[in-house]
Amino acid sequence: MKLAFSTLGVPGMPVAEVVRLAAEHGYRGVELRAHPEEPVHPGLSSLERADVVEAFKTAGVEILTVAGYAQVAAEGDDEAVSAELAGLVKLARDLGARYVRVFPGGGDQDPADADATAARRLGAAAPAAADMGVSILLETHDTHRAGADVARVVGTVGHPRIGAIWDVLHTWLAGEAPEASNAVLAPHLGYVQVKDVASADDLTPLPLGAGVLPLAACLDGLDPETWVCWEYEKRWHPGAAELPGLLGAGRDHLLRLGAPKQ
Repeated sequence: MKLAFSTLGVPGMPVAEVVRLAAEHGYRGVELRAHPEEPVHPGLSSLERADVVEAFKTAGVEILTVAGYAQVAAEGDDEAVSAELAGLVKLARDLGARYVRVFPGGGDQDPADADATAARRLGAAAPAAADMGVSILLETHDTHRAGADVARVVGTVGHPRIGAIWDVLHTWLAGEAPEASNAVLAPHLGYVQVKDVASADDLTPLPLGAGVLPLAACLDGLDPETWVCWEYEKRWHPGAAELPGLLGAGRDHLLRLGAPKQ
């Protein structure tokens, strides 16, 4: 198991500090939230991108993902979404990140229409992503919470550079058993996002193992080389505990869960 954490847990933190936290606490990678309010986003110049690369390279920490906010199933013209995807893919290429994260965002559409829109846009973006050595991953989220929902879209695209992120909170909220999520997502899986919460009615982030999510069942059976990323949603819950003080214990908890069964 290779561990990463998301900068959603440390909103606005300078790149150098993010890298230091990862290196000091034994995380091999970081999922970079690519929003204009963050230090890393598609508006960075070439020199700024090079500085980010150097900071991570010096510390031996991988930039796992450019976590974008493109909604590939959203209603409307394809042009704006395609341009957003292209910018995220180029940023990932320049940073040496292997993945770009996108959301479904199908809204109130008929599910079949949302699926078709997402598949069309992802399919159109796939060749350029492949040329740049980047994969685009659709996260289990919002209108496509279950693994079966995301697998349906990704399977329709049928391109090796289009895959899935398994956000374990959303598949749990969808009522999908971890074994079922794993089964449908495994052929398309980029990596797994883990977190913990008190209940379906209280999504304030908790330290890993302090909540109700079935993390052990989600991690059971994963390939040992699978990336597991802790997405601690501090950005949306400012009253939650600060992530840096939790990183060491979180790493240890994940390693215990992922240890080979005797």
